[in-house]
Amino acid sequence: MGSLPHVVEDCLGILQVYSDGSIFRLSDDQIDFHNITVKDDGSVVWKDIIYNDRNKDGKENLYLRLYKPITTKCITNKQQLPIIYFFHGGGFCVGSRVWPNCHNCCLRLSSELEALVIAPDYSLAPEYRLPAAMDDAFASIKWLQDQALSNKITYDDDDDSWINHDYDRVYVIGDSSGGNIVHHLALRFGVGSPELAPVRVRGYVLMAPFFGGSVRTKSEEEGPDEPFLNMQILDRFWRLSLPIGATADHPLANPFGPLSTNLEPEKLDPLLVIVGGNELLKDRVEDYANKMKKLNKDVHYFEFEEMQHGFFTNDPFSQVANMVLQEIKYFMCKTSS
Repeated sequence: MGSLPHVVEDCLGILQVYSDGSIFRLSDDQIDFHNITVKDDGSVVWKDIIYNDRNKDGKENLYLRLYKPITTKCITNKQQLPIIYFFHGGGFCVGSRVWPNCHNCCLRLSSELEALVIAPDYSLAPEYRLPAAMDDAFASIKWLQDQALSNKITYDDDDDSWINHDYDRVYVIGDSSGGNIVHHLALRFGVGSPELAPVRVRGYVLMAPFFGGSVRTKSEEEGPDEPFLNMQILDRFWRLSLPIGATADHPLANPFGPLSTNLEPEKLDPLLVIVGGNELLKDRVEDYANKMKKLNKDVHYFEFEEMQHGFFTNDPFSQVANMVLQEIKYFMCKTSS
């Protein structure tokens, strides 16, 4: 008589994998977000839309959430709003556009940057291992191209006030695993993102991108455990999200690993790389930025002292978040033409 199934992988209690291969996942409304509350002052309107109808395949549909500021200088001057994609973090295993930290982050991005913000969900591991998340991220931006080719974004209603945006000024931002996704999108689209025409991506923002490798960095070995992140969790995320049998040197995890392609010939649009000074991932992110610079990529690197992982997404109204937004504003201004 065999033993009863037991937990072999536990991601913060949100996701559990059992010895028989079964998976338990809390629904979004069952998760304790540790007193993170939504800060919606009404200056931004938002709505959810299906971007990938997968019911025919027996899978759940994938949604994205749209955010638009009600009143902006752009609208007053009859100028079009830039478009910002935001890909959430969570080690490819957890996270959602509906989580209050992600929702607050997008509210702030839309309001402060006066932009139409698009926050897609993507398939999560281990139910859907990489490259599923990459494929979904690509599909979410192809959705925007479809809207551009039809000359409007379609909604459940016919509200033309949502249509005032600029397909020629698109920026792609990602936090943690979302930052990893952004790196791979930048490689896929190349300079000018020609396959997305008439959509034009101007630049990419990587917030503490979740990269890995078989060799530990100094910050990974010596850095203190963060409130919701330690090396055990990072290793678990890779075990659950990478193809079965792959290591953290897989090209989707380690851009400069022994299995990765040479990035020197790749022509990329500008990259803004942001990391906290007290992150476990700090050295790996800094190394990524330095190596990309040596390959003559247009990379802007900013390190925020004493900050830990997720510092912007988890508190987008803080003083240091204001500093991050100023850097993003400058980056957008510099790359807009």
